[in-house]
Amino acid sequence: MVSHMPNIIEITDFSAPELDVYARLTEGQLLNRHEPEKGIFIAESPKVIERALDAGCVPVSFLVEDRHIETQAKELINRCGEIPVYTAPFDVLTQLTGFKLTRGMLCAMHRPGLPSAETLCRNAKRIAVLENVVNPTNVGAIIRSAAAMQMDAVLLTAGCSDPLYRRAIRVSMGTVFQIPWTFLDDPDWMQQLKRSGFCTAAMALSENTISIDDRRLHAQERLAVILGTEGEGLKPETISESDYAVKIPMAEGVDSLNVAAASAVAFWELGNR
Repeated sequence: MVSHMPNIIEITDFSAPELDVYARLTEGQLLNRHEPEKGIFIAESPKVIERALDAGCVPVSFLVEDRHIETQAKELINRCGEIPVYTAPFDVLTQLTGFKLTRGMLCAMHRPGLPSAETLCRNAKRIAVLENVVNPTNVGAIIRSAAAMQMDAVLLTAGCSDPLYRRAIRVSMGTVFQIPWTFLDDPDWMQQLKRSGFCTAAMALSENTISIDDRRLHAQERLAVILGTEGEGLKPETISESDYAVKIPMAEGVDSLNVAAASAVAFWELGNR
């Protein structure tokens, strides 16, 4: 096995272009939607970075608090060969990035290619579908619940926040690298799901709903659980085109849960278990 010496670079110039990915580029610029194969994402904290590496993501560089170089960051740095490791004391990194680093470590990584929705649906029994969930915290939390409750995949409409935004990755605790997910590129995605053999269950507060513990849902061999945006919920046409509109029974005087909390309940009840 070839041994590599870590490429440790102490930060002396805040304006160095190599630091743009950590300090100056927006999430949209990092993701590069026009050329996603050139996109970058930022993984934060040793556990999340480890999960990304385990999933095959390719690192570009590290940004590490100096006191962690020989402690909690050491194994990950050694694992990544000779990529640049930019380092400085805590207060310098906070000044550079504008926030306190979680566990003192960031890693810029190449954005992996995404599978097609058709590929993810092929062998799946239980999938989550997110329609226009725009808050990255909620996207990350839903993906974490989907992974924990043994859903097979997560599909997102184009209006959703990207799961590789730093906040979404952080809230998911790196499970965005453990459960398959992708964006739906077919505008008529509902029919795409049905052609793939899925019964569709729209989580909704509308009339004519069935309870989440209805045995008809559990009897479905293939089920897509559809969740909508914060506040407004699913589009009316999405609800009307679904096979079932489903609600979580609530105490009197409480009309709904946050979409991330609702997802955990739904996946627990309807997931692979």
